[in-house]
Amino acid sequence: MLATMPVTPALPPALAGRVFRGTEAVRDGLITRAQLQSRAWRRIRHDVYADARLEPDHALACHAVRLRLPAVTFFAGPSAAFLHGVEHAATFEDDVHVITPASVRLGSQRSLRIHHFDLHPEEVITGIQRAASVHSARSLTGPPLPRTTAARTAWDVAAWLDPVDAVPIVDTLLGRELVSRAELAALTSRHAGRPGCRRAELVFDLADPAAQSPRESVLRVRLVLGGLPRPVAQCPVRVPSGLLLHPDLAWQEWQVAVEYDGHWHADPDQSHRDRHRLNLLTVAGWTVLHVTSRRLHNDFPAVLNEVKSALFAKGWRPTRH
Repeated sequence: MLATMPVTPALPPALAGRVFRGTEAVRDGLITRAQLQSRAWRRIRHDVYADARLEPDHALACHAVRLRLPAVTFFAGPSAAFLHGVEHAATFEDDVHVITPASVRLGSQRSLRIHHFDLHPEEVITGIQRAASVHSARSLTGPPLPRTTAARTAWDVAAWLDPVDAVPIVDTLLGRELVSRAELAALTSRHAGRPGCRRAELVFDLADPAAQSPRESVLRVRLVLGGLPRPVAQCPVRVPSGLLLHPDLAWQEWQVAVEYDGHWHADPDQSHRDRHRLNLLTVAGWTVLHVTSRRLHNDFPAVLNEVKSALFAKGWRPTRH
């Protein structure tokens, strides 16, 4: 039996760094059907291929979806947030969210979430507008993708997603000054009474631009939803030595702080600096608790009880409703 010879990779310049329809590339003589099966290409969807050198991030997924959508479609929600530079908003494997006019009906597609709204022209950014904050996959060529503005994106994220998922995205939009609290307040007023408005109000109330990481945001939101008073993110605390410290989360009234230990704490030098400053907090009379990524995901009820007990020991009492 003759062994099957591997297909020789072919990388035509016209397809380098691009996402394209396979049938169109074959029709235009840029590549053969056999060559599409080589390792030079990544098959993303039915008849949709990409240069395999491109980073498989959410921007790549959006570009793949775009090839099969009408021009009046805009990327929205977590997908738009990613395109605005919030890289933790969505991954390559996550559903792509789009908004189309109410009059346009699209057939269902795998990994595509379609929302029907009539957007105002001021709520969208078209493909011919290029914003410095837009993120795209490595070396991906082509025009920027049409998407909702940062403000409209914040509203959709807040209205569509669970607060634990939405707040970290809104935190980043605020922290990078892509949207302001005044804009969020205006959105709340404009969309009052619409589906998702109460959830959006909660998300906007919980959002904090001072958050330093998405996981820190998740921890803060889960603690508040668990019944604890709202902590201050990166709260400035001056210790007796005169040094100004900023614990991740703090309840200054009761001198309790929580530090989120993410993967970056594996760095010995950073760990040394962190432990030193937290020791200074402890000497100043603060109770400092540490939460790891593993405990946040797998042992949160115990974490909540530990923080609650620390606050209780310092004089906090739950508000009776």
